Amino acid sequence: MAIPSYQEILLPLLDFTKDGKDHSMQEAEEYIAGYFKLSEAERKELIPSGRSFLISNRVGWSRTYLKKAGLIDLPKRSYIKITSRGLSVLQENPSYIDVEYLRKFPEFLEFIGANPVNNIISAPHEKTNLQTPEEILDASYQHLRKNLAQEILEKIKKLSPHFFEQLVVDLLLAMGYGGSRVDAGRAIGKSGDGGIDGIIDEDKLGLDVIYLQAKRWESVVGSKEIRNFVGSLVGKKANKGVFITTSRYTKDAIDYTAGVHHKVILIDGEKLVELMIDHNVGVAKDRSYEIKKIDYDYFEE
Repeated sequence: MAIPSYQEILLPLLDFTKDGKDHSMQEAEEYIAGYFKLSEAERKELIPSGRSFLISNRVGWSRTYLKKAGLIDLPKRSYIKITSRGLSVLQENPSYIDVEYLRKFPEFLEFIGANPVNNIISAPHEKTNLQTPEEILDASYQHLRKNLAQEILEKIKKLSPHFFEQLVVDLLLAMGYGGSRVDAGRAIGKSGDGGIDGIIDEDKLGLDVIYLQAKRWESVVGSKEIRNFVGSLVGKKANKGVFITTSRYTKDAIDYTAGVHHKVILIDGEKLVELMIDHNVGVAKDRSYEIKKIDYDYFEE
């Protein structure tokens, strides 16, 4: 079945604590995963940022909402325990607990009012909202990043081959290759020797070199182009090469690269712009948000 939303987890999580004992969050997650009959793959599904498991994230936010409503307490780090209010709620035998239900508690209303993101996800009649605040932030970030990547790639394709060569220089330098900019600038787009567009130092000391192909292409790169590139590496008695293009590679090209003795890295347009974003090439920081969480170690007595 589908992974339950954090709201769908609220009631079974509260019911799990009805014995009045302290329960670890690990126990709670195992219980919820079993309660909803999640498969092994579903248990390992990640949130958009990849920082945590989706089910763990949703159980964690369900814990937070129950705590803010005063239905459970946190007796110690990573443990939960039902409160007298929580027991009273269970005695009412509710069929469902969601954000609207929790609004009856003043502490929860205060919590919602102080958090604009919570207002977004708890709008009236959204009883089956699937995303936690963290998921909303992560998904929004990924959406913005995807749009940025598409915009960058479209821009690159409209510029000259010479600009693309300089872009490759800037990216490789930002990634720690090439030594100085002068050295890297001489390396790219200058040799045109036997299918090699450039040679750049793998490290700042120049202990090893990488041979390059940098092609601003619209057409798909096939196995023929990769074979020619590998042949050029053989002619140079080189073991490492990087083929960079603004387009993409055929399956045959990818399979061929995987089967050769030489270490050849294929960077397509999508990967290229991802690297540019990661290494701040051609992008400027607009704003940043620092997400913090409580340091439980600080509060240990």
